[in-house]
Amino acid sequence: MLRRSTIGVAALGLLLGHKAHGNQHPADKGPVASIRFAYPRRAKRVIWLTMAGGPSHLELFDNKPKLAEMNGEPMPESMTQGQQLAQLQGQKLVCLGPMFPFARYGRNGTEISTLLPHIGSVIDDICLIRSMTTDAINHDPAHMFMNTGSQIAGRPSMGAWIQYGLGSETEDLPGFVVLVSTGVGRSPQPIAARQWSSGFLPSRYQGVQLRSKGDAVLYLSNPPGITREQQGLDIEAINALNRHHESVAKDPEIATRIAQFELAFEMQASVPELMDMRNETEETFAMYGCQPGDGTFASNCILARRLAEQGVRFIQLYHRDWDHHSLLREELPLRAAEVDRASAALIRDLKQRGMFEDTLIVWSGEFGRTPMSQSNKGPIGRDHHNRSMSMWLAGAGIRGGMVLGSTDELGYAAVENICTVHDLHATMLRQLGIDHEAFTYKFQGLDFRLSGVEGARIISEIVS
Repeated sequence: MLRRSTIGVAALGLLLGHKAHGNQHPADKGPVASIRFAYPRRAKRVIWLTMAGGPSHLELFDNKPKLAEMNGEPMPESMTQGQQLAQLQGQKLVCLGPMFPFARYGRNGTEISTLLPHIGSVIDDICLIRSMTTDAINHDPAHMFMNTGSQIAGRPSMGAWIQYGLGSETEDLPGFVVLVSTGVGRSPQPIAARQWSSGFLPSRYQGVQLRSKGDAVLYLSNPPGITREQQGLDIEAINALNRHHESVAKDPEIATRIAQFELAFEMQASVPELMDMRNETEETFAMYGCQPGDGTFASNCILARRLAEQGVRFIQLYHRDWDHHSLLREELPLRAAEVDRASAALIRDLKQRGMFEDTLIVWSGEFGRTPMSQSNKGPIGRDHHNRSMSMWLAGAGIRGGMVLGSTDELGYAAVENICTVHDLHATMLRQLGIDHEAFTYKFQGLDFRLSGVEGARIISEIVS
């Protein structure tokens, strides 16, 4: 009796939650969270551009003349003593000056690298943060921390949290989509699917990776001799059995299974249409700098805009091969060229379609790089670094044309307006209208939240 009563109360809350957001069926993609909309909802969706590997802020966004002066000299021990390092731990630490020149862009003369002229051309739409920090210093935990707020695997990713809270605006595509591209020239580190996991949230909120070249989803087409009508009848029969099983077993994952069968059936029609770019103009491809479906970061940016137009709530792009322990001078220009034009084009494209004002764009790696050289000769690079990194945000009420925070004169540590990943998550939720402190999910007796319990703050300086 108690078990059935508890399930009945939970089901009533679930149904009421769906009704409040205009969704009718407890197995659909609508929200089940109790959200306190404490702020105006400036963002309807998020496009997160992940530069996987850790781009060097010292070559891209944070010019350090003093570091250039000290090139080849010992790094001051007072800065590094007792600090966590990755591969440089216990080695002789030598300063490495910035390898590429900087130039001023925009109304305020913001300094960024000459490797990023297209991003420079839209700098007045961007808020550049030079004082971001993170807790992690190796790739997988750092991605995990950036995505979930914890270095421990098993927590829900940002996209899962947001879809859980706000639901999806699309009925025939996943609400959380991931696209992956790779830089030309090296063997990139893998990106694990757990980075877009739903963690302890219901599994229907996990991200779905679409392949950006070839078949977007494997086994999406029906087998030979099976029509769409026959497939629909099969899905109906399977879900009828699942609903009967759900009425007996009372397992919430059965509702997820029902929803996923229905979504997969809809995706058989929607995904081929999404990937068919024949209705895009030649001017669009020229603006982004790609060819239709070529699998590049630029092509994925066009897909991100198309997904946003279809109502997908959270779109995350990974572009791999930024891990420059060596060959920094040789390979950083290649990575920058692969993302520079397309990142700026995405902003312009969204603006001309009237979507920039309600789309939050985030451009970030998982950590920064050291001001010390990884090697004193040969193909020089930089090690992982968690005490300083640069990133930028745009759209959805983010103040454009501003720079927040600074690092010390050698770029080793953030010293002014220091920001954390938890602060970033709290700010992102704020632009979505969500009170990050009230947005929780009870698991194993604890109220978890994306922004953690360490005292996250909204980065109020950058939002309007």
